[in-house]
This record gives sequence, structure tokens and C-alpha cells, in this order.
Amino acid sequence: MNKGSLLFFLFLGLFVQAQEKPTIQKQEIVRIETKLASDKMEGRAIFTPGIDSASAFIENEFQKIDLSYFKDLKKYRQEFVVKGKAANNVIGVLPGKSKPDEYVVFSAHYDHLGIIKNGEDKIFNGANDDASGTTAVIALAKYFKELNQNERTIVFVAFTGEEVGGFGSKFFSENIDSNKVVAMFNIEMIGTESKWGKNSAYITGFEKSDFGTILQGNLQGSNFNFNPDPYPQEQLFYRSDNARLAALGVPAHTISTSKMDVEPNYHKLTDEVSTLDLDNMTEIIKSIAISSQSIINGGDTPTRVK
Repeated sequence: MNKGSLLFFLFLGLFVQAQEKPTIQKQEIVRIETKLASDKMEGRAIFTPGIDSASAFIENEFQKIDLSYFKDLKKYRQEFVVKGKAANNVIGVLPGKSKPDEYVVFSAHYDHLGIIKNGEDKIFNGANDDASGTTAVIALAKYFKELNQNERTIVFVAFTGEEVGGFGSKFFSENIDSNKVVAMFNIEMIGTESKWGKNSAYITGFEKSDFGTILQGNLQGSNFNFNPDPYPQEQLFYRSDNARLAALGVPAHTISTSKMDVEPNYHKLTDEVSTLDLDNMTEIIKSIAISSQSIINGGDTPTRVK
């Protein structure tokens, strides 16, 4: 083989390797988001056929990705009872290679507000709240499965009941050893630009651990920024699904872009896919993937929340 041929095959090998590296594609984000926030899901209110449809969709996505089941479950549904009625989280697992007993959780809630009786538009589609976060969890599950480099076990969970009291995250936190949870990335409303514009998001409870500092450090050289929560008066750290595990000491934080002072579609019928910036949302999900790498690979362990 002459030098020219050798160089060609070396280049070809590098090209193939680059092509095989997984990426988070906008078209996938659009597909998942559009399905979760469709009228067919009937607003995804807990205890309704709509949320059952959403659960089935998420379960099917986890099945296609080929995630493992959580603990001793025989399916992706983690079932429990709320006020005498059946409810369920959806959980998939990517076992860790060298540190399987150390968990990193990616989560979002898939329930929303359902349907009202009167009006031309009756469905609370919840495109931003929180189909956007649930879309991120599914996309990240696919990405990390294909990347196949996680030393720690990754748990992907879609919670139910956030809108009516955080029942899903409560049950989940009671059925996982919090001492084994290294970090929790809870993703809530990332479909609109933050107050700083594109390529930015905030982390609730930023000052309560070095979680945010680690994430930002992993993004050095990029144009993306994680900022402290600019709405401390809203007490967001205590109002989302991260709060249950944070109360047990886990560095459990919520990543969001929602402008809580001026978000026009928050908890309104107008929270639809057409109002989202799906290009920016895709970049946010990519940045979450990159920023989490050192935690997933065992290089960094965030400090515990006191």
C-alpha cells in the first residue's frame, strides 16, 4: 500500500468514526415534542385517558432505545396510587459500566392541566410545560445509549402528578436510595428563550451545590451559559420535581429557561408547539448532554445539598 492509499484509509476511518458519533437532531426534537403536545394527548391530566396515551408513547420510546427496567420492575411503568386512583411514572435505565451503584437522574414531568369544558380551544397542550422537558429526557436517553460511555448508571424518568402536588417525584424519591444518587438533572420548560436570550438557561438552587459550576466548566469554549436562577422570589427550587431528592441531600436541580415574570403562555391554553423556539431548544438539550459528561463518566461528583 502506498502512502497516498494509507492516508486515504486513515481519513476514511476517522470520517466513519465521526459519522458514527451520536448527535441530537432537531427533527427528532420536533417529532417527540409535537407528539407529546398534540391534541390527541388531551392535555395529559393525571387520571385521564390522555395521560395514559402519553405514558404509552414514552414507554414505546424507551423500548425503541432499548433501556433497561428500573430496579425490580418488569416494565417501564412505575405504578402507585394517589387518592385511591392509579397513576404511574415512566422510568428507563442505562446501567453504568464501572460505577453501576452510582446514579445520575434525568427527569421531567409529563402531566399537564387537561381539558376545559367550554371554549373554541379546550385543550391545555402543555408544549413548554413540560412536554419540552420530557422531550429532552427522551432525546438524552437515545443520545447516551448510542454514546455508550456512561460509567455511572443513568436513570431517565418522566414524572406524573407534578401539577397537582408532585406525587410522582415523591413516590420515586421514596423508592430509590438517595445516597446512591450523585446528581439529578430535572428539566422544566426549556422551549422558550431565557431572559438572556438564546444559548442560555438557568439552574435553580445554583448556590446550594457546585452542580452548576461543574456544568458550566464542561461548556468552556462554547457559547452556552448556565446562570443562577434569576427569580429567587418564586422559590422555584422548591416547586419542581427536583425538590423531593434535594430535601434528602441530593444535588438535584432544575434546568429551565422560563421567564417566570413575563412568560405569556404559562398555564394557558396557548402553550402550544407553535410558540416554541425549537432550534434553541435543541441547542439547550445538546448543551445539557455536553455539560453532564464529567458527572456521567465519574470524573466529577457534585457536592451534596445541605
